Amino acid sequence: MRKGSIKRETKETLINVEVNLDGTGQSKINTGIGFLDHMMEQIAKHSLIDINLEAKGDLHIDLHHTTEDSGIAFGEALKKALGDKKGIKRYASATIPMDETLSRVSLDLSNRPYLVWKVKLAVEKLGEMDTELFKEWYHAFSQSAGITLHVENIYGDNSHHIIESCYKGLARALREAVTVDPRAENIIPSTKGTI
Repeated sequence: MRKGSIKRETKETLINVEVNLDGTGQSKINTGIGFLDHMMEQIAKHSLIDINLEAKGDLHIDLHHTTEDSGIAFGEALKKALGDKKGIKRYASATIPMDETLSRVSLDLSNRPYLVWKVKLAVEKLGEMDTELFKEWYHAFSQSAGITLHVENIYGDNSHHIIESCYKGLARALREAVTVDPRAENIIPSTKGTI
């Protein structure tokens, strides 16, 4: 089993994360931010990665630190679970429809973090969460996990649908990219011999 666990403790947050790349999509998420919990549950469900994440943060100030640090901790746990990345498919892309919305997520588990974010939202909040924090979560996650990550909303009107399709796209792309290719299970997928 490819598993990773991280404890991240700062003056602003305390976060414990456990992931199992070879899971069944089970999750126990508690960030104190309802909408973020719902999105991370989507990641677990549609990637088949088991995720346990417990966060305590300075929500009395705002949601920024908890959102960002949850992305960082989840990314670090994922990277730890991947180990030397031997045999993984590495690349993946998913295009996800949700009612009137269509979004695409493409990624490379390259150890070269980079985020391209082409998502515009018409509202300032979803639930209690400022919508500008979604980009912060994706940036933190891509940096700490070492993922080149392109997230694009192709079209859509409903902001909830747009963000949820992005998280489901991330989930489906991760599901493919972390899968071990039976034709190359002992090979690191890089001409460099390391990722």
